[in-house]
Amino acid sequence: MTPSVVEPGGMLAILGGGQLGRMTAMAARTMGYRVRVMDPEARCPASFVVDEVVVGRWDDADAARRLATGADAVTLEIEQIGVDALEQVAALAPLRPGVEPVRIIQDKILQKTWLAEHGFPVGAFRIAHSAHELGEAVQSLGGRVFVKTARGGYDGRGQARLGFDHPANEPEISDAWQLLGARPVVVEQSLDLDFEISVMAARSPSGQVLSYPAARNHHEQQILAWSILPADIAPALEATAERLAREISTALAIEGLVCVELFLTRDGRLLVNELAPRPHNSYHQSERACATSQFEQLVRCACNLPLGSTELIVPAAIVNLLGDVWIDAGGHPDFARALEVPTVRLHLYEKQEARAGRKMGHLSATGATADEALARVLEAMHRLKP
Repeated sequence: MTPSVVEPGGMLAILGGGQLGRMTAMAARTMGYRVRVMDPEARCPASFVVDEVVVGRWDDADAARRLATGADAVTLEIEQIGVDALEQVAALAPLRPGVEPVRIIQDKILQKTWLAEHGFPVGAFRIAHSAHELGEAVQSLGGRVFVKTARGGYDGRGQARLGFDHPANEPEISDAWQLLGARPVVVEQSLDLDFEISVMAARSPSGQVLSYPAARNHHEQQILAWSILPADIAPALEATAERLAREISTALAIEGLVCVELFLTRDGRLLVNELAPRPHNSYHQSERACATSQFEQLVRCACNLPLGSTELIVPAAIVNLLGDVWIDAGGHPDFARALEVPTVRLHLYEKQEARAGRKMGHLSATGATADEALARVLEAMHRLKP
């Protein structure tokens, strides 16, 4: 049966009301949809731009049912939604991206195993179910590893590094195991990286698949600091990266977005790092760089509309604004001075409290080249400080 189209005027529901839900809701409202979100916080970033907020934890099946009741389609902005809650939603309304893709991606053990079993290139890894197995994994992977919790970690949270300053000893391994909750973990071999890129792919319920140009990403303290679009990489590498993203979206049978984070190693290997079944921080600049932003594309996927063109219109860059900016500026960043920089725009998420490491907004800019756009946002970022 051909999935039906949700026409403008319909109700789009979003699991999650953070900044990604907010920006998706803004795109949906521009297209004429009504929007409802579910979030643990009544005054979440999306609350200021939607029709209704259903308050509930990510595993709250009752709240998920309230969200889905009367909705014409449901999508998500965060993958850490309980599987039971997802199934409750899917029983009431079309859930796009679907239960199974999210179940796989939200668990790093399932995700990494799925990628390897389906023949996608990944770095060497092991699964550890005890401190003893963690020690064996460290040894077998050469001594320098990243250890990641199976669920819930992001922006450097839920991770430990072992063997970087000196060979990890048994007490350090035991401490890392306890620090990460004494639960099963993915142990990944440290790689000699050249740089990191990501590719966003979109797949509609009808099976149409498109990929965006690759974005090049720079992290500081394991949080994305800035990203440029396009990545300005060799054409053959670009083609391979986009093909991988499209193939992953097809193999997952996802109905929505999947962002594929990729490592390029110094010996020339292109390896899949992680997947995200939602809009992604590294594609915020798609709103300015591409014919169709990632947020409008998600609305199109959820409502079974034809996918929008992913054509690059102009190079663009974003820099994240963390709560540290407010702390360093005594609570008053100089936005007016930052906005003097040509083509720079400000996007704040209306979060109520600035905390170190918390994403509060971003600056974006365009330029004749991606490097020029990046120089502009970094200059604007510098001007925020007193």
